[in-house]
Amino acid sequence: MHDEQMQAARAVTRVLGGVRLREALAEVDDGTALRGRALVQELAYGTLRHWGTLDAIAGVLVRKPIADPLLRSLVAVALYQLDHTRAPAFAVVDRAVFAAGALVRPGAKALVNALLRRYLRERTTIGETVRTDDVARWSYPRWWIERVRRDHPECWESVLEAGNARPPLTLRVNLCVTDRESLLQQFSAAGIGAHPVGAAGVIVANPQPVTALPGFDAGAFAVQDLGAQLAAPLLDVAQGMRVLDACAAPGGKTAHLLETPDIDVVALDVDAERLLRVRDNLTRLRLAGRRVTIVQGDAGAPRAWWDDVLFDRILLDVPCTASGVVRRHPDGKWRHRASDVERFAREQARLADAAWPLLVPGGKLLYATCSVFDAENGDRVTEFLARHPDALRETLTFPADAGHRGGQLLPSPSGASHNQDGFFYARLRKR
Repeated sequence: MHDEQMQAARAVTRVLGGVRLREALAEVDDGTALRGRALVQELAYGTLRHWGTLDAIAGVLVRKPIADPLLRSLVAVALYQLDHTRAPAFAVVDRAVFAAGALVRPGAKALVNALLRRYLRERTTIGETVRTDDVARWSYPRWWIERVRRDHPECWESVLEAGNARPPLTLRVNLCVTDRESLLQQFSAAGIGAHPVGAAGVIVANPQPVTALPGFDAGAFAVQDLGAQLAAPLLDVAQGMRVLDACAAPGGKTAHLLETPDIDVVALDVDAERLLRVRDNLTRLRLAGRRVTIVQGDAGAPRAWWDDVLFDRILLDVPCTASGVVRRHPDGKWRHRASDVERFAREQARLADAAWPLLVPGGKLLYATCSVFDAENGDRVTEFLARHPDALRETLTFPADAGHRGGQLLPSPSGASHNQDGFFYARLRKR
């Protein structure tokens, strides 16, 4: 266990230094067995999900702040195990003490031993003490909490709570390969619990490696949150249309669009490496032979890649803080700063203004984010409409059980019938 604790602590430290969690985990991967890698991932994700609380607890347990970043992360990893896993407390403490000596310095072993044993004795009191502070109570940066409270005054607590829940494993059935009932029968035959949800969704009861699920190699499904599965239907595509997916990587929404027969799709992204994932995903989903053109380019500078043929539909899934998907990407809470919201807002406005002239009269643009911040969502649309008098915002209809406020899909609490991440959609029609 100490090896996994050390790897998780290294990954958490890298994230706190600004590295994405996926990249940080790849950097610390030492080629251990699949079970070991799964434990490292569990510890890293869980520690970051609850970092605000865990770090506050560590602050109470020591006389002065822990200066060494790796030791600080290791303590948080061990505290996460004690509070959120079934690992025996004695084993967690013993392995963390060993890890402290190997990861940091021999002298750190006594500190970690004393700190963790004190926590086991005083857990209830310490927990009550730290949770009087908002950062420790909700496990988000203070600026994040304040923004959610301001943007969602009627439900800010539930938005924060949902972001700290474990996400479901949600699939979208590829209707070009199979149908949902057939896929569910395959899962049932393999002893895998799953149930239908939404128009073409499936939630797997016990999350597991998707590559091991029946139908993966055959392209029978894509991994896609229920909120993201609404993008293609909301774009209102019909046969014969020319469609631009302006920020396409990694390709989930492109693939969904391609299930509509006889449309031409341009899948555009500025990142060449991420476009490789688009190609790989379309190949696995048996969609690479459809009428799709994959293009590297900046959606905000169309003259460098556009062929002067207007589009009937544009999906503009803009870069954002990803504040609506933190239950899947808890590193985002700690990598981003308050100033990033304004930085993303400027980029979102640039992309929307550049995409609008590429649309035919009567055409529609779907503005989308995976954010819950108004500055990236409703505010951007309001300002866009003021700049473009030929734009009309249409009314959207969401599934009855999809929690939303206007165009804002709210992240769901665990067990919700439409268990979705937080997304925002606005469909704009050119007059």
